[in-house]
Order: sequence, then structure tokens, then C-alpha cells
Amino acid sequence: MGEKYMAKDYITTYGLAARAREIEQMITTSPAMRKELVKIIRQCISKARKNIVKDARDILDNDPRNAYKAVRSSVYKQILGGQVNILSPSRRGNATSYIRRRKLDDNPTQRGGNRRKRSERTMQVDSYEGKDRGFILRFVNAGTVKRETRYGNRGAISARNWFDISSTFQIDQAAKELADMVETLLSSEFKMM
Repeated sequence: MGEKYMAKDYITTYGLAARAREIEQMITTSPAMRKELVKIIRQCISKARKNIVKDARDILDNDPRNAYKAVRSSVYKQILGGQVNILSPSRRGNATSYIRRRKLDDNPTQRGGNRRKRSERTMQVDSYEGKDRGFILRFVNAGTVKRETRYGNRGAISARNWFDISSTFQIDQAAKELADMVETLLSSEFKMM
């Protein structure tokens, strides 16, 4: 698949270079301001993530595995900023798996009920073998090459490049919103001083 696509987009307050001195002064004078800035960044990032998820749902309109849930966002701890991505989760995470419980699993002495074994297709749709759902989004984003096996032509997935377009637009919107919110926060903080 390669790294020919951008699977991560981010914003930081360092993009507000004109007001960097005031931001640093505000953080050092009032420890609660750092918390307030992180809260503002989280709001902007979550709004951007919500809109990117909406775009992913539009692209994958009939996906039984709900791949749109693989759009992740995070706010950085050390620097003031955050990101939205479709990359793999950390190794610490558990595998995503959903297997619906059968009635007989709860009560083996039960008579009647659901005794029929589930089909392979039902197991394939309900359970999820991959480590994360993001690989579906990455395939749709980057596409695949034409694949031929001994059983025949498996075709290719054309690259839709939706994440670059959607995330760039949404992160730019979030950065503008963040700049406005930080500007109002700075003006209110310096009026109080």
C-alpha cells in the first residue's frame, strides 16, 4: 500500500506564531489556562473528527463492519495540539471483535431456542478478524493494485483519496476556529490582568 497517502492530519497552537508569546505568558501565569486551552483544542478536534466520520459514512454507505468508527482523534499531552487519523491503534489495544452470544451459551440446559449453527458468512460479518477497522478506510483511501489469483481476477479498488480531502478541509476549519477561540480567550484574560 505504501505511504503515498496522508493518514494523519494535525493542528497545534504553534500555528498561532503571532500570539505565541501571549500564549506562553498566559500558561505560565495561570495554570488553569493550560487546561482551558486543551479543552478548546479537544472541542475543535472532536468537531473535525465528527465531520470526517460523516464523510467516511458517506463513502462506505453499506459497510456491515462500521469502518467509519476507525477514524481516531487525540489531543497531545506535552504540546498544545491534536490529530485525527486512520492509522493502526497502539499495540496495547485489544483486537476489535464482536460475536453475538447464542441463547444456549447462557443456559446449556435450555430446551428449544436457537440451536442452529451460525453460517460462515454470518460469522464473517459479525466477527472481525483484523486488528482494527482502519485498514478498510486505508484501502478505500489508497486503493489497491489489480489482483489475480488461480481462482480468477479479484479486481482492484480504485483510490478515492477521501481522507486527504476531508481531513485537510476539516483541520483547516478547526484551526481557524481554534485561532478565534484562543483570540477571545487571550483578550478576556489580558483584560482581567
